[in-house]
Amino acid sequence: MNPNDTAHVAFENVSKSFDGRNMVISDLNLEVARGEFLTMLGPSGSGKTTCLMMLAGFEALTAGTIRIDGGSVHDLPPRKRGIGMVFQNYALFPHMTVGGNLAFPLEVRGMDKEQQRERVERVLRLVRLDGMEDRRPGQLSGGQQQRVAIARALVFEPDLVLMDEPLGALDRRLREEMQYEIRRIHRTLGVTMVYVTHDQQEAMVMSDRIAVLRDGMVEQTDGPEALYEEPMRSFVARFIGENNRLHGRVQEIDGDICRVETGGQIVQALRAVPCSPGDATTLSIRPERVAVAPKPGQYTNELEADIEDMTFLGDHLRLRLAVCGRTDFVAKIPNVVGHGAVLEGDRIRIGWTPTDCRALNADEEEDA
Repeated sequence: MNPNDTAHVAFENVSKSFDGRNMVISDLNLEVARGEFLTMLGPSGSGKTTCLMMLAGFEALTAGTIRIDGGSVHDLPPRKRGIGMVFQNYALFPHMTVGGNLAFPLEVRGMDKEQQRERVERVLRLVRLDGMEDRRPGQLSGGQQQRVAIARALVFEPDLVLMDEPLGALDRRLREEMQYEIRRIHRTLGVTMVYVTHDQQEAMVMSDRIAVLRDGMVEQTDGPEALYEEPMRSFVARFIGENNRLHGRVQEIDGDICRVETGGQIVQALRAVPCSPGDATTLSIRPERVAVAPKPGQYTNELEADIEDMTFLGDHLRLRLAVCGRTDFVAKIPNVVGHGAVLEGDRIRIGWTPTDCRALNADEEEDA
């Protein structure tokens, strides 16, 4: 976002407690640019839905300010905030037709019948449900019902749409289809969307930026590729995608590279956060960045590893290795000719570059 632009949505030092003692949200600062698709991603209990409910006006803030287009919305009830909402349970009126469900928000706003009809037809085309206005929700599939719920949130043409785990009730195939449909709708309309999910793949597919929440605080906000390739916190590296973690202690630092002792081995890694010799650190290496049986001298980091087991996963083989004092280190081999050169029980050499291995803050939690 241009520093001179006013954020469409801004959380300023927002905190929330339901009992006056335990903070669900702690001093949250977050901005959403106009037209952006921002996803709040985190495990259950991280506070993401609470953030959405405060923005929508269904929950009061304990402290701080939420602004839309620069103005505080504290005194505005939900219906006056001009926000479209989509929930996981669809929240459709079962006794009304699809057309009736979509016309309802327009009736409440006093729109005449002809305008209602035009808006309903237009939004049904947008969600690819043309001609279904006379059906009732019970006559539709789960995916179709969710499209109607999205259409209802869009029919009065809001500038801001909030979605709270809207695809959680769908099966995997439908969920993946709807991810791309929602992304298509966002790009077509250019509205601002704030989306909540605990599904990292869903967030990666759909978002311009992702705010990773943990215990009511934002760990990192960035684009999907940056979050995956350049995590700044151990929790982010652990939560986004599959990740190897090696716990160790910094021995030496040479510019951006540090030498870390881990499990009796010395590993060179990119210093992603400030650290000094003697500091504890957690190293993060993605499985696909680990080379199996490289040519000698090809990588700065080359280690002996034992193959504990192998799992065939279609397009690749997943190797679980014993290395650096751990038995849960993972490497992936593409399913191409020659992958059978390694077998369970073999001792092999593995390697990776220092820039593919990030030295992050020490992660004291039990590995998950």
